[in-house]
Formats: sequence, C-alpha cells, structure tokens
Amino acid sequence: MSFTPADHAPASGVEEIALDLGGRTALVTGAGSGIGRATALRLARAGAHVRALDVTRAAVEELADLTGGTAEVLDLSDFDAVGALDPTADVLVNCAGIQHVAPIEQFPPEQFSRILRIMLEAPFRLVRGALPGMYAQGWGRVVNVSSVHGIRASAYKSAYVAAKHGLEGLSKVVALEGAAHGVTSNCVDPGYVRTPLVDQQIADQAAAHGISEEQVLGEVMLASAALKRLVEPAEVAEMVAFVCSRTAASMTGTSLVVDGGWSAR
Repeated sequence: MSFTPADHAPASGVEEIALDLGGRTALVTGAGSGIGRATALRLARAGAHVRALDVTRAAVEELADLTGGTAEVLDLSDFDAVGALDPTADVLVNCAGIQHVAPIEQFPPEQFSRILRIMLEAPFRLVRGALPGMYAQGWGRVVNVSSVHGIRASAYKSAYVAAKHGLEGLSKVVALEGAAHGVTSNCVDPGYVRTPLVDQQIADQAAAHGISEEQVLGEVMLASAALKRLVEPAEVAEMVAFVCSRTAASMTGTSLVVDGGWSAR
C-alpha cells in the first residue's frame, strides 16, 4: 500500500515543515497510539521507512498497513527481547511510556522498577545499539520524547519524574558523544497531551476526588498552564520532525518544551 503526504494528515492548524527522510529508516517506540503514532505517521509522510514498535500488536500492524512500514511487537521491559531486536536505524525516537500515580510510601517498588526499565534503560539500550550504524554513515538523529516532568516535578509521580529526568541526562550525553559523528540528540518535552494515557489519568483523578473530568482538566492538570488546553499529538510530532530537519542541524543536547507555559511559572 502506497503512503502519500495527504494520507492521515495532522490535526487542523498544525503546519508541517519541509522534511525529506527519503531512504531513511526511523524506529519509533510506543508507536501504537498517542504521540508515538502521530510521530510515526509524520515521519512516514516525510518519506521514512517506519519501524513501528509497540507492545500492542493490532495497533502497530494497522499502522504498518497505513505507512507501508514494519510492525514490531515488543515489551520494552523485557531486556532479552530488547537485546534480540535489530536496533539499526537512521532516526531513533524513544516515545514509549507508562504512568503510575501514588505517594512514595505507597508506590510499589516493582512498578517503579518497571517504569524505569521501559522509559530509561530501554532507551539507553536502543541508543547503544543504533549508534554504531549512525556513526558509520556520519548521520543520525536520536529524539527522546521526554516531558515537562523531565524538567519539573509533580507529587505522586516519583517513577515517571525520575525516568524523565534521567532521559534528559542520557540525551545530553548522547549529544556530546555523537557530535563528532554527525549524530544529534534532543528531547521534546510536552505537557499534558491528548492521549489515551492522559485520558485515563483524567478519569482516574475524577473518580478519586469525586469531581467531574472537566474539573480535573481545568482545575488540576491545566491549572499551572498559560494555555488552557491539551497539547495535540500532532504538535509534538512536528517538534520531533523539526529536530530531524536540516534547519535543526546545529541543535543538539537541548530540550524543546511544548507545555503551553506550564514550566514558565
């Protein structure tokens, strides 16, 4: 099935920059939904062969059918499976993530460990595997979809905040080591994005606090944001595309914050 730029266009109002990834391969984790899916579709529209990786088979197979790319089913917390994966890619986008909300004294240690495995150690292992090929060709793009929680903290999200802060540091080290080899490494840091993960958080908090989902959104999640709306997945995907573009060739070791002003306070 052929895939053209008109297929599965981004949300209304999101303008796409000039980006040609023809002949390039992009490995996108968490590609089954949300930001990962939007990113996979965006890079495919730019001409990349997308290797869509997710734990949910149906989602990545449907995405591969749309893009003409490859579906790869993998649980990133399973390091044996990660080690068996061919990590070769010109563009690596670490996007997969999970969340668990609880006070530290009630936070299950096994869940803390699982979140760090998926969101920090797996990205390290994938970057470690992809860099030799990038170095050999003198070009590569590592993009880590972090979060405003990579630069700020929130109560009850100890594992998520720790993982994202660690990912920010890892990304900077990759930038320093990769610069001499034509490889850039950057983070994209969204605030609350309209994804299934956030939808579930809204529902959970509404139930826990006995308030409406509209109140959770306006009075809790967006209380500190200047722009009182969720970020759209396509907006984040466009920032990923930007750091892969020629315009951003000198940008490395930095973070593009897309949080509606959440971190400005």
